[in-house]
Amino acid sequence: MARETTDILISGGGVAGLTAAAAFGAAGFKVICVDPTPPVTSDADDGADLRTTAFLQPSIPVLEAAGLWARLEPHAAPLQIMRIVDAGGPTPEPRVVKDFDASDISEAPFGWNLPNWLLRREMVARIAELPNVSFRPGLATAGVLTRAAEALLTLSDGTGVSARLLIAADGRNSPVREALDIPVRTLRYGQKALAFAVNHPIPHAQVSTEIHRSGGPFTLVPLPDRGGLPCSAVVWMERGPEALRLAALPVPEFEAAMSDRSCHLFGPLTLLTRRSVWPIISQVAARMSAERTALLAEAAHVLPPIGAQGLNMSLADLRELLALATASPESLGSQAMLDTYHRRRHAEVQARVTGIDALNRASMIAAPTLRDARARALDALYSVAPVRRTLMRAGLGVR
Repeated sequence: MARETTDILISGGGVAGLTAAAAFGAAGFKVICVDPTPPVTSDADDGADLRTTAFLQPSIPVLEAAGLWARLEPHAAPLQIMRIVDAGGPTPEPRVVKDFDASDISEAPFGWNLPNWLLRREMVARIAELPNVSFRPGLATAGVLTRAAEALLTLSDGTGVSARLLIAADGRNSPVREALDIPVRTLRYGQKALAFAVNHPIPHAQVSTEIHRSGGPFTLVPLPDRGGLPCSAVVWMERGPEALRLAALPVPEFEAAMSDRSCHLFGPLTLLTRRSVWPIISQVAARMSAERTALLAEAAHVLPPIGAQGLNMSLADLRELLALATASPESLGSQAMLDTYHRRRHAEVQARVTGIDALNRASMIAAPTLRDARARALDALYSVAPVRRTLMRAGLGVR
């Protein structure tokens, strides 16, 4: 069978896969990107991803190199302060409030927040500008065979492709990872997350607010104003049955519940979008590479949405993979390149997943005495300035 040839085939057209396609395309590589589901690029359409992504400082150079940041920045809401609120007392009221201000460690904000559906819209538009990148929504990677010199792929329409490098960016249930028999370790919390957007009368003032009580954090992340009112994206993590109960509430009852859970810090919250529900797990692949293949993003690691770590870890994967490819283009997809990629990323991924796992378990605490201990720990950690700055740098992934 005659096969189409390319430098890179990216299996997966989510935010991470599209960013990788734009980045490698901008670097001069020939790229094919496939995804069985065409991207939803409007928040009003069925299937729209209503979650948001906060791009932290280290991710911006990757987006700039891909030619994406100029498109995204006008739509982004800066995140200057990360506010942690402990509301674990007898009633849902703030009892410990601590602000982590980016100005303590940098002249720039911690990051910038954008809706996921908008990211897809702008990324698809950017890829259309790159003649060496072919985005093929509606196609899946149906067959994977690797050998020392190339990866031989069969697409769901029967097309054969020979690639020097296969990038698996096809999600937590990655078909490519499964085809290559790479095992994963999965932790389940019995949690789900509700994702939606709200208006509120009190401005967010570029503050991302994470409120801890039990079941998981309730996080409001700034978005640009909508309808003349301040707007925030919300991720509300709860134990599974409670999350499903909340998702099914009539809108007036849900608005009352979420306003109470927010401790009324921003006044009454008004629901702007439908509510989507997402399962919460931690997961790490045993390896981030195989013959002619690199695992990227959720194909390699999944973690709860705390501290904006998820996609930023994915872009750290991409940054490393792109640096290796551009430093030695003739070695693209070689075993030496992929072994180096695994070595440089896997230990850090494991450490971050372990850290976020601990934070998530602390956020789920229901027992009053343990919630009191959590509040004391937050107060103690914040009060030591060098520790506070170290925590902020660690959250950004910089030293």
